[in-house]
Amino acid sequence: MQGDVLTLVLLPAGLMFIMFSLGIGLTVADFRRVFANPRAFAVGALCHFVLLPLVAFALLKLWGLSGALAVGFMIVAACPTGTTSNMLTYYARGDVALALSFTAFAGLVSIVTVPFIVGASIGHFIGEARDVAFPAGTMMGQIFIVIGVPVIVGMLVRARWPGFVSRWQARLGLVAAIVFVVIVAASIFKHRALFATHLASLAPIVLSINAILLVLGYGLSRAIGVERRQAVTVAIESSVQNVTLAIVIASTILRDDAMMLPGAIYGVLMYFTGIAFIFIARRWVGP
Repeated sequence: MQGDVLTLVLLPAGLMFIMFSLGIGLTVADFRRVFANPRAFAVGALCHFVLLPLVAFALLKLWGLSGALAVGFMIVAACPTGTTSNMLTYYARGDVALALSFTAFAGLVSIVTVPFIVGASIGHFIGEARDVAFPAGTMMGQIFIVIGVPVIVGMLVRARWPGFVSRWQARLGLVAAIVFVVIVAASIFKHRALFATHLASLAPIVLSINAILLVLGYGLSRAIGVERRQAVTVAIESSVQNVTLAIVIASTILRDDAMMLPGAIYGVLMYFTGIAFIFIARRWVGP
């Protein structure tokens, strides 16, 4: 029963709170700002929605990974960028406004892209080996509820009660960060035997995805003339994923513990590559 409460109630509720905390920091102008930086936005969209799933797929083939664990990695690759990317962007001296805007945009677009990529991944990596009833319509609806609705409510709260937001936004952001850590930690603890068994074999894939997307995001941005601060932002937005959503999809919607595992491992290891990138980026960007 405790496992059911964690999976069916606490995980979705935690994700909704995180997305609400993102929403109160956004305005309609933030979405306009995304399109005011078309080159940075274009590279970010290419890296995040196209290259990330392709890189993950290629690495899974290279490592010979299949089945539920492979689907778990594709769930992570399909998810939008995580809200913690904004924090990493700040410390890396990137363009925080661009990061906020792209995070919000990616979250809304993922309502459509996640069911498509996850459904295709289940068909490819599992296929007829297991009878999988993939709830594409249900998933789209649930993703909208746990991502779209909280963001919209947060934006409405900001518009209606700006004084409240100015007083509480920083505190809510801190609470959201704590909720994220608790969700990942609880998922790892619940499935600690699986985590211990697969960490050594899955960690190289996670670190490879992170490193490749950081290089692609920054390199492609600079290649088409995007300035350094925005290139740093694109790199981080391309590699940091909303693993809370990945865990919720695997645990709550698809009900598969093995599919959840890559998201939990990704949620821990992406900070190692992210922090390393921060030290490098700060040298590139300057004071």
